[in-house]
Amino acid sequence: MIRLLPRQAIRSPDQLLPINAVTGWARLGDRLKPSRMAGRERLPGEARSGQRWPCPGYLLYLLWLSLVLLLPTGCHSDTGPAPISGEVAEAKGWTLEVLARDLENPWGIAWLPDGSALITERPGRLRWFRNGHLEPEPVAGLPPVLAYGQGGLLDIALHPDFATNRLVYLSLAIGAPEANRTALARGRLTDAGLQGMEIIFQNADVKDGAQHFGSRLLFLPDKSLLMSIGDGGNPPLAFAGANIRNQAQNLGTHFGKILRLRDDGSPHPDNPFLGRPGARPEIWTLGHRNVQGLALDPQGRVWANEHGSRGGDELNRIQAGANYGWPEVSYSHEYWGPAVARDQSRPNIQDPILVWTPSKAPSGLTFYTGDRYPGWRGNLFSGALKFLQIRRLVLDGARVVAEDKLSIGQRVRDVRQGPDGYLYLLTDHHDGQLLRILPAAP
Repeated sequence: MIRLLPRQAIRSPDQLLPINAVTGWARLGDRLKPSRMAGRERLPGEARSGQRWPCPGYLLYLLWLSLVLLLPTGCHSDTGPAPISGEVAEAKGWTLEVLARDLENPWGIAWLPDGSALITERPGRLRWFRNGHLEPEPVAGLPPVLAYGQGGLLDIALHPDFATNRLVYLSLAIGAPEANRTALARGRLTDAGLQGMEIIFQNADVKDGAQHFGSRLLFLPDKSLLMSIGDGGNPPLAFAGANIRNQAQNLGTHFGKILRLRDDGSPHPDNPFLGRPGARPEIWTLGHRNVQGLALDPQGRVWANEHGSRGGDELNRIQAGANYGWPEVSYSHEYWGPAVARDQSRPNIQDPILVWTPSKAPSGLTFYTGDRYPGWRGNLFSGALKFLQIRRLVLDGARVVAEDKLSIGQRVRDVRQGPDGYLYLLTDHHDGQLLRILPAAP
């Protein structure tokens, strides 16, 4: 079967480079890219500067790109047991209010008992929103952050006993571009900033590249902390002589896992793989690509959304010890066409509750428990970076029975319920915003 990549899947020819499965084509295309041919001697008959007809090198580059788009994708189709979500109707009865601007790529938000909020900015700053305004100066006392690609200062969570101990937890990227890892830091919030900030956990292994750090944080009712770590990145990024994403199935590394920690960063003593030879004791679940949202439902169950590759974004119920399949079982396709995995379902692998194809790039996840919006209580809200929206999911137990969208018009990085019962969201832009969703006037 021959499949053409949808237009929205290709933002630039560079997105197809390099290609692990077709390395020779990638190398050829890289040599033929116009940027690589700049500065050389002009060939006879080639267009001079300012002329509109393309040079032979550029024509060869376009030919290479066309051949890549026609590569066979395999016989994999969306025939697995999980329901596939596509286009949905617009939700009614809401409007938006801008509360703060000038946030640089905000990533996570945590509400304090006094009604103020701390907001992370991926370049490595923590901002304080209080008394209805964004404080002009960042909070002092953060550890060094590697702001590189998808890495930087990521999520934030408050200790369940924050009112008495003032402990703040941050997930972040540390290290250097060629040797980096996801880490967890903890400090005590004072009026002067964060005091005693220290790294209390870090991925046991370093990686190269700027992709798939994770990392969401979620405290459970028993005061243990969940932390997601991404699979390390797309091919050809490698680890131990193979694609690094394969480590999501290896209990000997933290890549592609959800971890469960005590509040000091040590492994929780009743984790499912504790004591298994070769297994990392912090691991709670495995087989994840890049979890970008973690949430507790009113019954105390854990839910997650995570990025697929091209298609195959997932909504999952997270259960201790479970394997979620990546990259051996998946609905995703490679960015250049073929299916990532032969199987979409397999015994002893958790099937997704819902699959988003095409990819919406989910980020941020929260259950709504308030009463500000008629009919929304108990619904699950998931941000969407690519689709510039929020998805509202109506659940019946562990089934999604209805879904609609709130079109925001900006990349939604996080969505949370505030202490006042309203929903708040962060938009992932250089000039990002803190927004509040309000019920529309009748």
